Amino acid sequence: MSSVGKMLMVVGAILFLIGLLWRFIGKLPGDIVLKKGNTVFFFPIVTSIILSIGISLLLYIVNVFFKR
Repeated sequence: MSSVGKMLMVVGAILFLIGLLWRFIGKLPGDIVLKKGNTVFFFPIVTSIILSIGISLLLYIVNVFFKR
């Protein structure tokens, strides 16, 4: 199996696990929700930070294991 194939399988498995966890976690504490009348503003600041850290770790791991 080629290294690209392995990388795609690892990335797919990680995305699957993230999606599965996302269904159960939902909105995190620290996410901003403002409701005024019929308008709702949702800014997922904590979720964005966690996703950024997770994607950075994923790219670091891919870079370390699949370096030529």
